[in-house]
Amino acid sequence: MAETTATFNKDMTIGDVIKTHPGAEKVIEKHFGNGCFTCPGINMESITFGSTMHGKDPDEIIKELNALV
Repeated sequence: MAETTATFNKDMTIGDVIKTHPGAEKVIEKHFGNGCFTCPGINMESITFGSTMHGKDPDEIIKELNALV
């Protein structure tokens, strides 16, 4: 099985982040709540946008996401 070498960045949409790595859902839920999973904006809104809307540090979220790969 091939190893994933993709990394996450702040410009990625939340939807793409979730599709990239199965464990990413837990990080997204931790920082943004579970409402993201049913929100239609998930495919348009970036990590930076979500961070701004939820008062979170996007760099911390990206750090946690990249620790998954």
